[in-house]
Amino acid sequence: MTTPSERTAVILAGGLGSRLRPYTVVLPKPLMPVGESPILEVIIKQLARDGFRRIILAVNHQADLLRAYFGDGSRLGVNITYSLETVPLGTMGPLRLMSSLPDNFIVMNGDILCDLDFAAFFEAHEREDRLFSIAAAEREQLIDYGVLGCENGELVRFTEKPRSTYLVSMGVYCVSKRALDWIPENKAYGFDQLMLAFIAEKHKVRVQPHTGYWLDIGRPDDYFRAVDEWPKLKAGLRL
Repeated sequence: MTTPSERTAVILAGGLGSRLRPYTVVLPKPLMPVGESPILEVIIKQLARDGFRRIILAVNHQADLLRAYFGDGSRLGVNITYSLETVPLGTMGPLRLMSSLPDNFIVMNGDILCDLDFAAFFEAHEREDRLFSIAAAEREQLIDYGVLGCENGELVRFTEKPRSTYLVSMGVYCVSKRALDWIPENKAYGFDQLMLAFIAEKHKVRVQPHTGYWLDIGRPDDYFRAVDEWPKLKAGLRL
């Protein structure tokens, strides 16, 4: 089992933040403030609270700004190192650049706000010796039209503005080092490609639903919502 001093989290912080423009023209998305701190600082404080003392930031776009802000992590009680992509490698590709990864570690996006218990998530993954675990949230999709069900060109069903629920990836994963065998070197490789490979080869991937708070700060509307909801969320995070 991983000792607390070995608990490692890889945070993906190298994206362009295209969906959040024009705000990300000056700042990388992980440095966008939520309350008094950048979102990435909130994430690192949560991980530190849950015993993750080794943080690897996968960086590319505006890497110097991230390095200047976080330094070696001592200010936040963690050890931060940086893994620099010279070309974009997707969500899973950057892992092949990192040396001395432990047998199990967390991988997560650097722009999400949630109240997940990272320690419990990691411990369940490690205890069950999983290859890959996904934290998932339930989302509802509204189709804002009357939906027609047809057979042979004739109406047989009608549903007014139906709603469907789905489990979606939160962008937080627990990964066994064994999973690196599926990830090519020096090539862009995404979470979607890895999951399809696991499904095709019938490897079990654990999905853990999370019923608490989760918000992907990808678009301006999501960002403003995060800012509005932060005071209430902060009270429960024990940071």
